[in-house]
Amino acid sequence: MELLKNLYEPHALPARALLDTDPALRRLLDPSLNPKVLARFLIEWMARAAYMTEPVDGWIRGTGQRCIEQGMEKMGRALITHAKSETGHHLMTLEDARSLVGHWNTRYLPTLSVRELCAQPPFESMAAYRRLHDETIGGAFPVGQIAIEREVGFLAVYFGPKLMQQVERLLGPEVAGMLTFLTEHVAVDVGHTLLNERMLEEAISLSPGNARIYAETGALAMTLYIRFLGDCLHTVEDLFSPLRSVA
Repeated sequence: MELLKNLYEPHALPARALLDTDPALRRLLDPSLNPKVLARFLIEWMARAAYMTEPVDGWIRGTGQRCIEQGMEKMGRALITHAKSETGHHLMTLEDARSLVGHWNTRYLPTLSVRELCAQPPFESMAAYRRLHDETIGGAFPVGQIAIEREVGFLAVYFGPKLMQQVERLLGPEVAGMLTFLTEHVAVDVGHTLLNERMLEEAISLSPGNARIYAETGALAMTLYIRFLGDCLHTVEDLFSPLRSVA
């Protein structure tokens, strides 16, 4: 993975640093965060995440088809096969949202409706995230989609366990057990990341000059997803401003 390390990684590092420095992510992990804010954030995130997740299998399949068109048939076939494992993952976010809302409605007011939460218009960060995928797949460098998957997978593997620990501390194992989408991606994305890294290494070996383009595409996707998480938190904080963390 020398090409990936030397030509790609340096351009992805600034976005990855946000996982430790972004103010919203830091607030989510703050020990003084009010449990009610965290519970409501999880609902907002899962209700909106279906919009971010539903197209994933189509994105991966489309990338595979574009790679085949560009002469990278082995990689393209692997992506088309991989796409099958992502089908229906947005249904997990919806089921998690239902579980979380059911838990919320037995403990807090106002009561919430999953249908109403899912019908909210997308944040600009959400729309930009989807545009980035579509433009990358349809553009001159569709391999950038693999970089998107690699960096968003890194976010799940790096930040996900920390957030799960926070949920366990503040909300307990019952709520943590409802986060099936996050739990699966923390575990599964380790393997997906290795797959994406092997494909990126192969693509970079064919066109070393494109490594920076791939990395910057992936970094932008990570940045947008972090913005999305921040938007979810800001929405909740606006609803419960007296309950903000004191930090």
